Amino acid sequence: MWELTGHLGLFLSAFGAATLLPLQSETVLAGLLFADRHPAWALLLVATCGNVLGSAANWWMGRSIEYFREKPWFPVKEHNLEKARSSYHRYGRWSLLLSWAPIIGDPLTVVAGLMREPLWSFLLMVTLAKAGRYLVLAMLVLAWTK
Repeated sequence: MWELTGHLGLFLSAFGAATLLPLQSETVLAGLLFADRHPAWALLLVATCGNVLGSAANWWMGRSIEYFREKPWFPVKEHNLEKARSSYHRYGRWSLLLSWAPIIGDPLTVVAGLMREPLWSFLLMVTLAKAGRYLVLAMLVLAWTK
């Protein structure tokens, strides 16, 4: 039961951390790695899958945001949407390699959806970025514990 609980908790924290919610998945991953009850590769896989799926939810939200733009309650001003568009046009899909970064990463995945980035390239770039971040974290934690 502990294995399922640990993996589920890691998946949910990784998923939530990839959305616009202020959550941390790195601490959960580090704690599970320190506990040494799960294979590191399994934890990396679960964390990466959860984080990429959370980013995909942001991408979908970005794709859907245009539908609501004319509503009076819409929270984003037109000039902010244009600013996001121009930034994304300048740097393109390669900017998704920064999707792991705090503060800018999550909004960047929303903008990618808004800019109609194809899902295949979105998933490729985001998976590389998120898996890379978790791999570096796991290497640091495992080096610290050995």
